[in-house]
Amino acid sequence: MGDLANDGWIGIDDAAEYLGIKPVTLRTWIKKDNGIPAHKIGKQWKFKYDELDEWVKSGKSAIE
Repeated sequence: MGDLANDGWIGIDDAAEYLGIKPVTLRTWIKKDNGIPAHKIGKQWKFKYDELDEWVKSGKSAIE
């Protein structure tokens, strides 16, 4: 976990692991703009666990 983890922010690797997917899959989802709550901070994508939870609960993660 990086320094931002203390503020509730996680990187792409941690977010992918949390969702049970590969980081490359997560990057593809971001490019497809499927609603995943990703925030660009500098040159890196960052995520919050609670936003990922809400996104999954909303059903938007059920993509074909």
